[in-house]
Amino acid sequence: MSAPREMAETKYVAVGDADVAYRVIGDGPFDLLYFYGLGSHVDLLSDDPQYASWMDGLVSVGRLIFFDRRGTGASDHLTRNAMPAWEEWADDLRAVLDATGSDRTAIYAAQDAGPIAVMFAALQPERVRSLILSNTSPRYLEADDYPIGVPQASVDAVVEMVGSLWGTEELITVISPGLADDAEFVREEARRFRAAATPRNAAAQVQYILENVDVRSVLPLIQAPTLVLHTSHNPMVPIDHGRYLADHIPGAKFVEVPGNGIVFDDRGGALVLGEIAEFLTGERPAVDIDRVLTTVLFTDIVASTEHLASLGDSRWTAMLDAHDRAVRDQLRRFRGREIKTTGDGFHACFDGPGRAIACATSITQAAHALGIEVRAGMHTGECEVRGDDLAGLAVHLAARIGSLAGPGEVLVSTTVKDLVAGSGIEFADRGDCELKGIPTTWRLFAVADSA
Repeated sequence: MSAPREMAETKYVAVGDADVAYRVIGDGPFDLLYFYGLGSHVDLLSDDPQYASWMDGLVSVGRLIFFDRRGTGASDHLTRNAMPAWEEWADDLRAVLDATGSDRTAIYAAQDAGPIAVMFAALQPERVRSLILSNTSPRYLEADDYPIGVPQASVDAVVEMVGSLWGTEELITVISPGLADDAEFVREEARRFRAAATPRNAAAQVQYILENVDVRSVLPLIQAPTLVLHTSHNPMVPIDHGRYLADHIPGAKFVEVPGNGIVFDDRGGALVLGEIAEFLTGERPAVDIDRVLTTVLFTDIVASTEHLASLGDSRWTAMLDAHDRAVRDQLRRFRGREIKTTGDGFHACFDGPGRAIACATSITQAAHALGIEVRAGMHTGECEVRGDDLAGLAVHLAARIGSLAGPGEVLVSTTVKDLVAGSGIEFADRGDCELKGIPTTWRLFAVADSA
């Protein structure tokens, strides 16, 4: 579906004294408006492989229209003293629909775009075919009649965080911890945020939105069929806010999506696209995803920065080359498949956990002989095959487990330990551990002769 994205042209529509940017992709049987909110940029969304894949899925359902509301992306920006009222932001949406000749559309609105879409659906019900609300809230701040809201002190902390971290990779890992290991996503998301708004302007908008949004009173007026989607662990918008929307919009359907963050991961995104297609067309598309059960291994050199500082560039490069040769020798020996290198480590997979453990142990021993220490982590689970790469929760788990391993240690999940029961491999119990970006604790074990 890459051709439609390349042919799409950014256009502008006037809304009062401002210009609002939009694009149209495809020519499906009905219109689907994708409304992202703060951080959107119509010229950059498709540069991110994750969003490009996401939009391909939406284009397969209908003609896709997406735009930047005033205050973000390629549209006119706002000043602290010129924030529009919610119904005025809804004018941006209306103007884009008018410009694209869309008389009746399905609207997908995420995060802070949600209340704007709710307001538009209540004000102009004849123009809304259906409404999909994603990781959003009718009101953010707590109140006597809204105890699930967020305290003012927490709002202040969010505003301060946005003002200091906007456009940085650190912010992306905070708001989407489940995707923190996806370096390309984190990099592209941070780049788009920088292009969409400045830190001070973004903070001013966030403060205005979080302290003023309240569309609870119009929820019972929504006439369009409504689907509410919310990640199970959302660090910014608690899931109870999504449930409130579904409970107060007549006939709304609520779907809890596995994940941790304001953006859906690969698994959650595939689930959501299926839900959207079924909601809008009555049919869930057949999805041909190649999945495989495999043991995922991550290794990396302990204290690599310190080694570089003490050895110097040339000697450290020679050490890295020797390390890489040693790792690849062991991968060949134990029938492992190299997925990619990670600078000072390797990502590999095996068709059996026993061979993975033997290989990881041999790698740590070979590294020790070179005068360096390597740590390793692994997990066995179902992965999605993407060409030569692997994706999915099992990959994230293995990487997180590896980050907790000590020098020369091979650390594994309970799943790996259970699968090699009876093999004679001994383990030391490391107890229940928290893995960054993973909502539940995992019991981990160290291979006994690796530490």
